[in-house]
Order: sequence, then structure tokens, then C-alpha cells
Amino acid sequence: MSKAAYTDFTELLFPDIHTGTLHTQGIKYAGSKLKLLSHIISLTDKRNIKTVFDGFSGSTRVSQAFAQSGVSVTANDISVWSETLGICYLKNKKDPVYYQELIDHLDSIKGYDGWFTEHYGGVDNQGSAIQSDGSKKPWQVHNTRKLDAIRDEIDSLALDNIEKSVVLTALILAMDAVDSTLGHYSSYLKEWSPRSYKKMKLKVPNIIKNEKNHTIIKGDIFDTIKKVSPDFAYFDPPYGSNNEKMPPSRVRYASYYHVWTSIINNDKPDLFGKVGRRCDSSDRISASVFEEFRKDSDGKLIAIKAVDRLIKEVKANYVALSYSSGGSATSEELNAVLHRHGKLIQTIEIDHKKNVMATMKWTNQWLRDAQTPNKEFIFLIEK
Repeated sequence: MSKAAYTDFTELLFPDIHTGTLHTQGIKYAGSKLKLLSHIISLTDKRNIKTVFDGFSGSTRVSQAFAQSGVSVTANDISVWSETLGICYLKNKKDPVYYQELIDHLDSIKGYDGWFTEHYGGVDNQGSAIQSDGSKKPWQVHNTRKLDAIRDEIDSLALDNIEKSVVLTALILAMDAVDSTLGHYSSYLKEWSPRSYKKMKLKVPNIIKNEKNHTIIKGDIFDTIKKVSPDFAYFDPPYGSNNEKMPPSRVRYASYYHVWTSIINNDKPDLFGKVGRRCDSSDRISASVFEEFRKDSDGKLIAIKAVDRLIKEVKANYVALSYSSGGSATSEELNAVLHRHGKLIQTIEIDHKKNVMATMKWTNQWLRDAQTPNKEFIFLIEK
């Protein structure tokens, strides 16, 4: 389906949502909801929604979209890089041109060999990214040298929290545009990607002057839901794989985006493993209950029990929950949870393979398709 056809189909399905007004920005992100934003926003249509809680904000695209739709947003995530992106896109109240001089200054700094170059910078061996010691790197050294210099310069400047978040976001976006990965940092390509040869360049992020006072929280979801009472809550938990043979580290977001944490903190942490992961991103420290594929002593999936608790405890009038057919939860278990704490009033089904989206009202219709690969569902519950 062409982009034009996709837009027409979306507007036909949800005539009250204008996709052209949503201009979000973000890094390459596993589970990104970029193509689903209009559908997610549509769930609030004609329901008098004024406050929205994005419980697992990640790259913040959903939070950005809601903010642009005119509601007040609270974005929560456990990761520091998501917090930084959230502050950049949702807390800024200055005209984007205000940052141009600062961005130009940082972009003009001469690079040098520092901590990032030592651990993540590689040289080109006739197209191969494999280094003399057998390792692979996510970036070429001409870009990590600029990263080292820019990141240290940011810390030397007297920037407030929002200003620092804006330039750090610009730095992450610039490095994301020249990496040699499949979009995450738990493995690197054997051959340099074409984009890795390009010179990273800082640009002012696509920010807006936010009129509303949005809230950004970095915290555990179960602590945060005690503090918020939104009209509408959206949850997209980082469901683990349903492949029990897959090592947990392969499906954990802390391992996927550990480099962004290091760039934000600039703390030069101890590393481990072939890809140079932060020690605090190890499974024993950073594991999420939602990514767990194992069962408890009662034979119940740990991840499903967490989802059940999440929906039960959140103080919201409406709850939207995303679910992928590749997740660890079975459709039967999830269906039971959906009906336990409210009324399931709408389900949106997305077939990524066919690029087809449909909306359904019949609550159990989705069960027939839930085991089909490349299926994703968004459920709307009225509590």
C-alpha cells in the first residue's frame, strides 16, 4: 500500500483524525508505534479526554502525538534517555530558532579520541566492520570522535535541564542516523552500513513551543501509577519473546539501547560482552517483569500477572493496551485480563505483513487472529 493510500485508508477509517498534523520524531526503535499514531489518538475521540498517561513512553512518539493533539500528557519510562527525549519534546517552551546558535557551536567542535571512540568507534577494513581484534563496532571513528568532543562540551556549558535535553536529543538523533546496526545495540553489522560513512551532523530537533504543562517521570510504572489519575492511559509494555529458547538479554530494552544511556549520563561505565554493554544493563539488574517469559509457581505467566496488576491499579477512566502476537502472553490469558477490570469497548487489529488495519467492536473477534505472526492489537477498556 502506498503512503498516499495508507493515509486515505486511515482517514476513511477515522475521519476525525488528521494524520498530516502529527509530526513526531524519534530514534530507530523496536516496537515503534509511528505507523499507528493516528489509530492510538483516535481512541480518545469524542470521549472528553483532557489528560493522558503514556506509561511506557520509550521513544516518546506516542506522547508527542498526544501533546500535539491538544491534551495534557504525562510520560513515564524507566530509562534516562526516554526521560531526556520527553523533556526535549514535551517541556520546551522556546522557539526552535533559539537553539540554532547552540547547535551550530556544538557541531563545529573538532573531534578527538575519547571514551566513546575507545569502546564504540571502528575503522573501515575495505567495507568490513570487523576490527583487528575480531570485534565489531556500531560507529566509524570519524563520528565517535565528534561524539566524544560534543558530549564533553555539553557538560561544560551552563545549560538548564530543557536546553541540555534538547542538545542531547540532537546528539542522539545525529548518531542514530550514522550507525551500523539493525536499529538496536545488542549486535552490530559485519559490514559497515552505507549511512555509517556519512558525517554526523547536529540539527535542532523537530520541537514545538508547548502551550500545556506536560509532565515527564522517570520511574517504575507501578510507582508512577500511584501518582497519576488520567482520563486516558496508554500502555505498551515491552513484552518479551514467546520463544523460550531465546536468551532474555535478546529481548530486553536495557540491552537494546544501553549506548543511549551512556551518552545521556556521560558516566563512562564499566562494560561487558562483545558489544560493550553497560554492566548495569545486565539481565540481573535491569530485567523488566513485562519482558519475562517464565511462569510462576502457580503456572501463571509472570508478564501477564504484571499486566493484570497494571490495569487493575491504574486510576484512569479509559485504558488502551497494545499487544503483539509475538509476545509471551497467550491470547486466552490476555483476554481474561481484559475483561476482568472493565468493559472492552474497542479493538484495533493491525496486520503488519499485509499493511492492513481494521477496527472491531465484537470483543472476542480478535482471538481468531491472535496467533498469526505480524499481528498487533490495541484494546480499549472502559473501567
